[in-house]
Amino acid sequence: MEIEASKPAGNSIVVGGLSPLSETIWKEKINTEFSGDVSARLTWKDLTVMVTLSNGETHNVLEGLTGYADRLASNAFLSGTILLNGHKTKLSFGTAAYVTQDDNLIGTLTVRETISYSARLRLPDKMPWSEKRTLVERTIIEMGLQDCADTVIGNWHLRGISGGERRRVSIALEILMRPRLLFLDEPTSGLDSAAAFFVTQTLRCLSRDGRTVIASIHQPSSEVFELFDRLYLLSGGKTVYFGEASAAFEFFAQAGFPCPALRNPSDHFLRCINSDFDKTSDDPLEKITTAEAIKNLIDFYQTSQHSYAAKEKVEGISKVKGTVLDAGGSQASFLMQAFTLTKRSFVNMSRDFGYYWLRLVIYVVVTICIGTIYLNVGTGYNSILARGSCASFVFGFVTFMSIGGFPSFVEDMKVFQRERLNGHYGVTAFVIGNTLSAMPFLIMITFISGTICYFMVRLHPGFIHYLFFVLCLYASVAVVESLMMAIASIVPNFLMGIITGAGIQGIFMLVSGYFRLPNDIPKPVWRYPMSYLSFHYWALQGQYQNDLKGLWFDNQSPDLPKIPGEYVLENVFQIDVRRSKWIDLSVIFSMIISYRIIFFVMIKISEDVTPWIRGCLARRRMQQKNGTQNTTVAPDRLTQSPSLRNYVANHATRAGKR
Repeated sequence: MEIEASKPAGNSIVVGGLSPLSETIWKEKINTEFSGDVSARLTWKDLTVMVTLSNGETHNVLEGLTGYADRLASNAFLSGTILLNGHKTKLSFGTAAYVTQDDNLIGTLTVRETISYSARLRLPDKMPWSEKRTLVERTIIEMGLQDCADTVIGNWHLRGISGGERRRVSIALEILMRPRLLFLDEPTSGLDSAAAFFVTQTLRCLSRDGRTVIASIHQPSSEVFELFDRLYLLSGGKTVYFGEASAAFEFFAQAGFPCPALRNPSDHFLRCINSDFDKTSDDPLEKITTAEAIKNLIDFYQTSQHSYAAKEKVEGISKVKGTVLDAGGSQASFLMQAFTLTKRSFVNMSRDFGYYWLRLVIYVVVTICIGTIYLNVGTGYNSILARGSCASFVFGFVTFMSIGGFPSFVEDMKVFQRERLNGHYGVTAFVIGNTLSAMPFLIMITFISGTICYFMVRLHPGFIHYLFFVLCLYASVAVVESLMMAIASIVPNFLMGIITGAGIQGIFMLVSGYFRLPNDIPKPVWRYPMSYLSFHYWALQGQYQNDLKGLWFDNQSPDLPKIPGEYVLENVFQIDVRRSKWIDLSVIFSMIISYRIIFFVMIKISEDVTPWIRGCLARRRMQQKNGTQNTTVAPDRLTQSPSLRNYVANHATRAGKR
């Protein structure tokens, strides 16, 4: 219904269609009084979205529509007018919530835990936990998730909830902040008919709380189709039909394409406008090609009462000025976000057998094998090279196994990208949370496996020597973890990521100083700087000193004097004994910090710099193709979706002015 709203007096906004719970939440966010209606009225006029392809060609995704295109890609440009409650606005997180087609969720958490952690990450710190818990429970009930609230989401080794329930959990996470505008990308894809019906029915119920729900959907069943209020049919980016869903049946009949008896109306509509398989049909009702049918339908719509009614309603709604409720992303403090992410990540790691527990088992087995092969290595003449090879294997190949956790890192990045795109938290909080949550597990793995190896091999006795060995092993494994996280931020495919990480570590091992002695490594590139960038180099330098310095080894003949460890270090392994082993260890720890900073920087580059560069290249290709004077759409009318950083900065400025 079209709502008539008068201008409120004083510092107040109009409210209507809000449930008491939603009204309470919004009063926590904005310092205003409510009166009247705050429904989200989205209008669009002459909307065109153009994308540039890699070969320089352009393609219109939307062309002259009365519609909306959300979250433009970096090579997409928009022209036309989009109004929300009568105001021009950019629909980013806060103003609108967006549910993607992929349900990227943490599989080891229960439904209630997933929504509860999201509440802690986004709701204000001053809001009591009792109120947050009430909101969580109300959201669970609203999405019909009561029966599976304490069931895990599910992953490769945990059986969890169904596909329809996963989709409803994804929707629940986005409606938690009670946004007025909700977009969904194919919410029923991959679901059976029953699950698709329940999800769509739930979305219909959400609109009763004053929300505007817009969803793209492919081939809905007749029951699902009947749940929609309005239908928008597109073909080749052009409008085929826009109006009441129930009136589409009559529209197609008037256009000369009546729906046959016993056929699903939505199937008939899509069959008429799908040009992917353009050929003459054997259906007696369709004696023309799909391309001709589409053209006839588009022309018929342009002169139909549905087109005129839509334009009149756009003009009418656009004149009604209202306040746009903007959630502004997360309301939680940075410390609360970092703490919550650390706790959530720790719980996930502790429950996922493949994250660290499987690695612990493998590490223990491998170190037992090392211990039995180098059992009680002693101080004989042959033990000199045996100790060197043992250290090389431990800090080379044992740490190499840490790349096995890369698939888990990729899953973490998928969850992060979904939550970050919807403004749940910042990059810094995520990096800190990921780093702190992994520390206890890495300490446990390295200390257990390092202890087994140290005492079975009988390395240099003494607590300080033992402590250095396990600390060096921990630091080396942590470096590999940090390196793989940095790779995961660039390479989303786990197979390519593992190959990339393995290649980098292979190069680092080559210049570690074991396979080729330091002084024999070619100085350009390999010695300087590659060997100094390799954590293997510093780990071996430190461990050789830690193990050999202070020991005396038998000579080749009993008549010859014993060989001091310092002599072996300087003349066999070519190590500068004047440099402390603790300096070598500190260099490795500095590498951990460096790789984490690189991880942070790569995320920021992918968020801000990469879209800007791709946008510039896309604009240049468009200008080269169409000419600066004869472009289809004037450059000053082209609009790109803003970067996340700019949106947050602009929102903070607006909040400061308020």
